[in-house]
Amino acid sequence: MSETKSKSSLGAWSQRLLAAIFLGGQVIVHLLRGKINWRNTVEQMATVGPDSLFITLLTAVFVGAVFTIQVAREFINFGASNLVGGVLAVALTRELSPVLTAVVLAGRVGSAFAAEIGTMRVTEQIDALFILKTDPIDYLVIPRLLACCLMLPILTLLSLITGILGGLIIATNIYGIPDTVFLDSARNLITIGDIISALIKACCFGLLIAVIGCSWGLTTKGGAKGVGQSTTTAVVTSLLIIFISNFFLSWLMFQGTGSALVEGF
Repeated sequence: MSETKSKSSLGAWSQRLLAAIFLGGQVIVHLLRGKINWRNTVEQMATVGPDSLFITLLTAVFVGAVFTIQVAREFINFGASNLVGGVLAVALTRELSPVLTAVVLAGRVGSAFAAEIGTMRVTEQIDALFILKTDPIDYLVIPRLLACCLMLPILTLLSLITGILGGLIIATNIYGIPDTVFLDSARNLITIGDIISALIKACCFGLLIAVIGCSWGLTTKGGAKGVGQSTTTAVVTSLLIIFISNFFLSWLMFQGTGSALVEGF
């Protein structure tokens, strides 16, 4: 009985994932036609950006502080205290800032997209849009997708700066590393290419969060219970896809054999 139920759940999840891929294709077609509702886009940008800023920066400052605690003592023991800031900056730029910011947005914004659109689906508001000759993709999906793709890179950049600041506070006050040494190390080890790669990752993650959240909302069935299930599944799926896509993006961007740390040392 339970095995049959799990297979049924997996099949339903696979169908919704295919629907999300199909929705992504539809969004591209609509964007090429220039069908953008700028008023809704600005409203969604406020939701994705400023409304998510505090939790993003709070997460970043503690991530930077914890990472510094983990690596500073070991580097000091090896006589490489001048690399602590650089290691933190590289880790934040290449992985931690884009991924953790995307995780925060998936939990906060992706769930909201699924819940809002799912509620509209079960209360037949989506059908009303069709009666009014309004395409839900133009009115609901594209503004959310553009908001995520535009605001997530900005939040990632702010997260990077805040994370380095959090690490700086710990390094100078607990481990006695001069702030000039810490900041010089960070400046020397990260490159413009690293920052660009972080912004590219953030834009890709924003696209995935928006498409999955909206798709799960549009395919919601079963009333209030269905809305709850769609919201939960959308967040879990977004997190899974973020981690998987992060592997492939990192493989494409950083699979070389060069070492910024050795050069900085």
